Amino acid sequence: TQQEISGRISGRFTSVEKIADLPLQLRNGNIIRLQEVAEVIDTHEDERLRVRLNGAPGIKMSIQKQPTANTVAVVDVVNKRLEWLKQQNLIPDDIEVKSVSDQSVYIRNALNNSTLAALSGALLAMIVVYIFLGNLKRTLIIGSAIPIAVMVTFILMAMGGLTLNIMTLGGLALGVGMLVDNTIVMMENIYRHQRKGESGEDSGVHAAAEVNSAIVASTSTNLAAVLPFLFIGGLVGLLFRELIFTISAAIFSSMVIALTLVPSLAAKVKISLKESFRGGGRTFSELDSQGISPEDSSINNSSKSSLRTFVDTTMEKLQDFYQSIVEKLLKRPLIVIAVFIVTLAVTVPFFLSSNQIFLPNMDDGRVSVNITVDPGLTLDQMDESVKKIEDLFSKQPEVEHVFSLVGGRIFGRTQREVPNKTSIDVQLIPVSQRNFSSHDWVDKMNEEIANLQLPGVKVLMRIRGIRGIKTNKGEDDISLRIQGPSINKLEEIAEEVSLTLKNIKGLRNVMHSLEEQYQEIAIEIDRDRAAVLGYDVEDISTALQIALEGMVVTDFIDNDRSYDVRLRLPRVVASNPQDLESILLFPATKDRQAVYLGDIAAVQLIQSPAKILRDNQLRIVEVTASVMGESDLGTVLGEIDTALKKLKLPHGYSIYDGGAKETLQEGQQLTTILLLLALFLVFVVMAVQYESLRNPLVIMLSVPFAVIGVAIGLIFAGLPISMPVWLGTIMLAGIVVNNSIVLVEYIEIVRETGRETVYAIIEAARLRLRPIIMTTLTTVFGMIPLALGLGEGAEMLQPLAVTIVSGLSFSMLVSLVLVPVIYLKVHSKT
Repeated sequence: TQQEISGRISGRFTSVEKIADLPLQLRNGNIIRLQEVAEVIDTHEDERLRVRLNGAPGIKMSIQKQPTANTVAVVDVVNKRLEWLKQQNLIPDDIEVKSVSDQSVYIRNALNNSTLAALSGALLAMIVVYIFLGNLKRTLIIGSAIPIAVMVTFILMAMGGLTLNIMTLGGLALGVGMLVDNTIVMMENIYRHQRKGESGEDSGVHAAAEVNSAIVASTSTNLAAVLPFLFIGGLVGLLFRELIFTISAAIFSSMVIALTLVPSLAAKVKISLKESFRGGGRTFSELDSQGISPEDSSINNSSKSSLRTFVDTTMEKLQDFYQSIVEKLLKRPLIVIAVFIVTLAVTVPFFLSSNQIFLPNMDDGRVSVNITVDPGLTLDQMDESVKKIEDLFSKQPEVEHVFSLVGGRIFGRTQREVPNKTSIDVQLIPVSQRNFSSHDWVDKMNEEIANLQLPGVKVLMRIRGIRGIKTNKGEDDISLRIQGPSINKLEEIAEEVSLTLKNIKGLRNVMHSLEEQYQEIAIEIDRDRAAVLGYDVEDISTALQIALEGMVVTDFIDNDRSYDVRLRLPRVVASNPQDLESILLFPATKDRQAVYLGDIAAVQLIQSPAKILRDNQLRIVEVTASVMGESDLGTVLGEIDTALKKLKLPHGYSIYDGGAKETLQEGQQLTTILLLLALFLVFVVMAVQYESLRNPLVIMLSVPFAVIGVAIGLIFAGLPISMPVWLGTIMLAGIVVNNSIVLVEYIEIVRETGRETVYAIIEAARLRLRPIIMTTLTTVFGMIPLALGLGEGAEMLQPLAVTIVSGLSFSMLVSLVLVPVIYLKVHSKT
C-alpha cells in the first residue's frame, strides 16, 4: 500500500536509480523492487506558478530595505553588488538580471526635477530683478540672499535630521522666489534714497530704518501662517511637515540677510548721475549749482541700454497711470469695495463644491493588472489568455516592461498559489516622454482587451500610485463595507450595491469581495462506520494527501544538493471527485479488508468564498471601485451617497465608507482649523508689531480676496481642490499681507510728516508700486517651473504652486486697489 511504501522508504539516497531499485518485502516473504509497483521519475516539482518578464521565463527576487534606510542608497549598493557578481562570473552569461520595480527611479527623477525647478526658478527671479534694477551689482546683492539662505537652510535641516527629498527640495523650489522679497524691498528703498542725493552710508541707515519694521512684520506673518503645520500629525503632517520646515527656515534666513548684509553692501554701490536725474532724484539746477553740467561726459558714458530705458520709461508711465487711478478710486471707495465683495461671493461656491480630492494622482507609470478566469481551468488554459494580453501590452511603444505572475502572487518571501488568478505589472516610460497619463493608457487598453473577446476572463487594471501613500483601508479608490450577520444576505446586498455603482459615471473595476468563489473538495467522513472498519481520521488524511498532493518521504543527494522524494498516486487516478471515492484504503490491522473511500466518506465539490473579511471582529463584504482619471473623488463620493440613499437595507445591516470619504472630510476639517488659526496668528503678529488694531485690520481685510485668484488659477489649470491647494491657501494668508504691509507702512511714514491721509495714500501708492510689482513677479516667476507640473514628482507640488502663483498675482491687484480704499475708510476720521 501507499502507507507501507511510505514507511519503508527511509534514509538518504545518492541517485534515482537506487530509489527505483529499493527492495520491498511482501507479506508472503517475497521481495520485489520499488520500480515494479511504482514509476520512479526524475523530474521537477509541479508547475503551479509561472513568472515571466517580457515573455521570457524567470525568477522573482525581492529586496526590501530596513525602515530607517535610504531607498536610493540601498538600490545603489544592490546594483554595485550585482555588477560585482557579474565581474566575478558568479552570474552566468545566459542569465539576465533586470529590475521590475525600482522605487529609486521615481525618487531620482523627482529629485532632479525639484532641483531643476529650484535652479530655474532662481534664475527667472534674478532676471526679473535685473530687468527692474538694470544694475548687475545690485542684482547680485539681491541674488546673494538665495545661496546664503539655502546654505543656512541646509544647516538647519541637518540639525533637524531632515534629508534631501521631494518635499524638502520642493520647499526650496517653492520658496526660492520668496527669498529675495525682503532684499528687494530693502534694496529698492536704499536705491530711492541714493537717487535723492544721500550718501552711501546715510542712504543705507535711513532706508533700512524705514523698512525694517515692514520686513520683520512680513516675515513674521509668513512664519505665523505655516508654523502650526509643524505640530499636526497624521498623513498631512507626515507629508508636508518637512516642506513647511524648509520654507520657514529659508524665509527666516532671507530676513536676516535683508536686515544685515544687504544694507551694508548696497550702501557701497555708487549711483550714476544719469540715474539721479530720474524718478525723483536731484534736479538739473541742483547739479548746476554744484558745478556739474548735464552734458558732462560721465553722464553720457553712463547712458543706459535701450532695455533699461524702456523699463524705466514704462514704470514711470505706469506710476503716473496708477496714481490717477488711485485718485479716482479714493473718490468712490464704496463702489470698489462692493465690486470685490461681489466677486468674492461668486468665487466661494467653487471651494464648497464636490470637485475635491485628498491628494493629487501621482503618475509614475506603474499599472497593476489583475486577471481572473473561471474556476476549474488549468494553468495552461489560463496562460493562453494571459499571453494574448501580454502580447497586447508589449506591442505598445510606451511600455517599458511587462512582468507577469501566472497562477498566484509573490510578495517578498510569501508565495500564494491561486490557480485562476494572474497579476501583471506594467511599467510605462516616464511621464515626460509620453503625451498621456497612466489613466488614459488604462482606458485605451480596456478597449483593446475587449476587442480580444476572451471568454471567461475578467481583467481589472489600476494605477498603483506611490507606495507608502495610502488614504483608505481598502485596496482601491472606493471602498464600501457592508456589515451584517448572514453571509448570504451580505452577498445579495453587495450585488445590489455593485450594480448601483456600475451606473455611476467615473467608476470602473466595480466588484465585491464575495464575487470570487473557490471550488473545494469537501470530504465528510462517517466516523462511526470508519471506526467499525478500523480506520481513523489520521489514516484517511494520509491516504488523501498521497493521492492529491503527494508526500515527501525522504530525499537524495546529488553533488551536495538535496532533492525531495515525493510519493503520490498517478494524476489519472485522482482527477475528479468521483475518482477519489474509488481510492482504496487499507486498515492498520491486517485482519480487515481494504475499502473504498466512498464507503466511509461522502466526496463532493462545493463552492466557498475566496476570502472572508472582518472589521472590528464583525463579518463584512467589501465593495471596491476605481475612480477614472477625468473624475475626482469628491464628486464621485457625492454621487455614491445619493445613490445609496435609495437602497433599503434590512434590519441589522449597514453600509459605511472604508476610509476615503472619512480621510477627505478629516482633511477638510483640519485645513479649515489651520486656516482660521493662521489668520488669527497673522493678525496677532501684526497687532503686536503695530501696537494697534486699526492697521492690522486694514491689512487682514485684503486676505480673503486672494482666493478669487486661487479659483481662477485652479479653473484655468484644470486642477481639483486637494490638500496641497489648502496648504497653499494657508500659506497665502501669510504671504499676501506682505505687499499690504509695505504699502501701509509707507502711508504711515508720509502721514507722520504732516501730510493729509489722501495725499499720503497717493504718494505711498506711487512710490511702493515698483517694489510691490518686483516682489510679486520674483515670487511668481520663481514658482512657475513647479506650477507647470513637468516631470515626475511634480503632481504633489503643482497644485500648491498654482495656488500661490494665482493667489499672489491677484492679491497684488488687491493690495494696489482695495487696500488704499479700505485704509481711507478706516482712517477717515483720524
